[in-house]
Amino acid sequence: MIDEIRAHLDALAKPRGAMGRLEALATELALTQRRVDARTAPRRAVLFAGDHGCVGEGVSAWPSEVTQMMVATILSGQATSNALAAAADCPLRLVDVGMMGPRVVGGSFFSDARVSDGSAPLGQAPALTRAQFDAAWAVGASEADAAIDAGAVLLIAGEMGIGNTTPAACLTVLLAGIDPDAAVGRGAGADDGVLATKRAVVAAACARAAAEPDLRHAIAGVAGYEIAAMAGFYAAGAARGATLLLDGYVATAAALIAQALAPGSVQAMIAAHRSAEPGHGAALAALGLTPLLDWEMRLGEGSGALVALPLLDAAAALLNDVVRLDAIGADRAD
Repeated sequence: MIDEIRAHLDALAKPRGAMGRLEALATELALTQRRVDARTAPRRAVLFAGDHGCVGEGVSAWPSEVTQMMVATILSGQATSNALAAAADCPLRLVDVGMMGPRVVGGSFFSDARVSDGSAPLGQAPALTRAQFDAAWAVGASEADAAIDAGAVLLIAGEMGIGNTTPAACLTVLLAGIDPDAAVGRGAGADDGVLATKRAVVAAACARAAAEPDLRHAIAGVAGYEIAAMAGFYAAGAARGATLLLDGYVATAAALIAQALAPGSVQAMIAAHRSAEPGHGAALAALGLTPLLDWEMRLGEGSGALVALPLLDAAAALLNDVVRLDAIGADRAD
């Protein structure tokens, strides 16, 4: 397949390799869809929301209530993800898969698929049971199926959940094999005291997960509802031939889960960027992915993937909209 893609690019009306890294990206895009005429539209971004019991263990500079506040902001159309999705002409959908507190009433792009009211404190007990993990996975898989049934060929998963860089760090330790301290960053602005607490919580949770003989149970024990949903979203999207454009650290932790439990999912993935979180590079390396951007972004909400999406549009345009040299009567002379 790769030889066919390269031959196609070399036959276009341009000097061979003249578009540099864009040609490499076009090759990546075509490989994810297993077709030379890979497309990037229609597309859809789905944001999954969930709360985390570990916030009560002191791992975050922000309280869990901010998750609800930000969900309301997204529903109002005024969040960063709304602005970037509109700029990239990418329909946006929001799914409550595990928030705490009252049920949210949303508009036409919102889904209440709440499995439960937030995860357990993972430093003290498993964050999710296997049944809860599987239910959240199924929510994500159904969202991918619905998007693809509606015609989407490219999918972005995003998240909203205060405290979720803590389970992301745990999952990176578990599935990428790095040291807990190397996986833990400041998330949404943790000071030194919060960072020390976060490292202790991650170390305790990872020690417990490492002793769990069943991988799915181990993953559930250090995951979160929105992360499990993203993993199911990725696995289902990959199985059906969609391109998966990965966002930052939390999204990549979900991608690690998808690859671990649905091997081969990584073949559909393109990494949009490397975030400022220290463990993200190791997570990407474990998947064998090279990020398109390294802009020190760390917001989540699918924002980094939405920023990179126009680059994939350019790659698709190169694959589909450039005339061949032989069609204009030119000979290759480069």
